[in-house]
Amino acid sequence: MASTNKLYEQDYSAWARRQIELLSKGRFADLDIDHLVEELEDMGRSERNELESRLTILLAHLLKWQFQYAALSERWKEFKGDRSRSTIIEQRDRIAKRLQKSPGLRPELPALAAEAYADAIGLASKETGLHPEVFPPDCPYAMAQILDDAFFPESSA
Repeated sequence: MASTNKLYEQDYSAWARRQIELLSKGRFADLDIDHLVEELEDMGRSERNELESRLTILLAHLLKWQFQYAALSERWKEFKGDRSRSTIIEQRDRIAKRLQKSPGLRPELPALAAEAYADAIGLASKETGLHPEVFPPDCPYAMAQILDDAFFPESSA
C-alpha cells in the first residue's frame, strides 16, 4: 500500500495503469482504494463542473441575444448575431453530448442552471458592457427552452 501511495504522488499515469492492471487481474486487495475513491469522486465533480460551465456560457449568450442584440447598430447585428448564434448552437450540442455520455446528470440540470445563471449574468455584463441589473435576477428561460435548438429569446427592445 505504501508503494502505491508513493506512486500516486510521484507518477499519476503509472499509478493509474497499475490500478487498471490490478483490477483486470482481480487483485482487489492490492488496489489503492482511498485514491481510487478520491479519483472517482473527482470524475463526478468534473462532469458536473463541465456541464455547469457549458450552461453558464449558453445562458450568457442567450442573455446577450435577448438584451444586447436590439441595442446594436444595424451594421453590427449580422456579425454579432452570427457569433452568438454559433456559440449557442455549440454549447447546446456539447451539453447534449455530455448528457448522452452521463445521463445521470440530467436530473441535476435545473440546479446547475440556477447556479450557472448568476455567473452568466456576470459574463454577459462584462461582454456587453450592460449593467448586471439590466438582466433578470432569476433565469427567465425554462429548462426546455435552454436546451431547445430552435429557441432564441425575443429581443428586449
